Amino acid sequence: MSEFMVDKNRVNTGAIVRNIVIVVAIILFVLWISPFNTVPTGMRGVVTQFGAIKRIEPEGLVILPPWQKLDVFNVRAEEATIENADGSTSDTQPVRVSMTVRYNIATDRVAEVFEKYSRDGNLASYVQTATQEVFKAVTAHYTAPDLISQRAKVSADISMALKLKLELYGANVINIDMRNFAFSDTYMSAINQKVTQEQLRLVAENQLKTVEAEQKQKVAIAEAEASAMRARADGESYSNLKIATAQAEALKIQNSALAQNKDVLELRRIEVDKIKAERWNGQLPQNIYAGAPIPFLDVGKSTHSQ
Repeated sequence: MSEFMVDKNRVNTGAIVRNIVIVVAIILFVLWISPFNTVPTGMRGVVTQFGAIKRIEPEGLVILPPWQKLDVFNVRAEEATIENADGSTSDTQPVRVSMTVRYNIATDRVAEVFEKYSRDGNLASYVQTATQEVFKAVTAHYTAPDLISQRAKVSADISMALKLKLELYGANVINIDMRNFAFSDTYMSAINQKVTQEQLRLVAENQLKTVEAEQKQKVAIAEAEASAMRARADGESYSNLKIATAQAEALKIQNSALAQNKDVLELRRIEVDKIKAERWNGQLPQNIYAGAPIPFLDVGKSTHSQ
């Protein structure tokens, strides 16, 4: 009886072990052939079968048979940094710049990029090379002063040329940040000197304009004063002329009146003699010369005695 029980226990133990092995094998097989996959946000799924691209899956759950493979491909914005890209201006001045280019892969060209350039959407090396080439080509069309004064236009030209360049690789340029835009130390020193001289020239011009304005103001004041003096002189001359004219006219009238009436002259002569007689003290001069006038006598008595 005991031997039967031992054999039975051995049979049960073997069956349990066998069942466990079967379950583990089934789990491993299910895991190996699991059809469930996930494409994260901002990604695309590249489904390949024996190395050939079959389709591109969007974000979300993807069910695949075991003979197909899913590669996750990034279509979010990426950055490529270019340090000290160098170029030369049209007037042979060396120039350097550092840039950061933000880009992403066009969703309709994921399969092309995956096949030709990148398995995960990282095109940093291509972007860096293309940016270097574009920078050289664009700066060659500008003089050094134009690069400084037209920096916004230069940036726009680089952006436009880089967009055309990266379209070959299936990438879209989002934006470009240019920094550390610089020329050689010698040229920058010359630029600083030129700026200083230009500032000094402007200061001198402003001072000259100020002096000219002051001189013009003084001239205007002098001209105004001269005009006022001429006006006063003209007024005085006119007034004197009027007075002289009036006096001449009065004398003319008076002489005319006197010429027309001799009695008036005689009357005035008598009035003058009367005044002289009234003022005479009655003394005769000690010496009387021939032809000299005799002092006033009593004209009235002389006339009466005769």
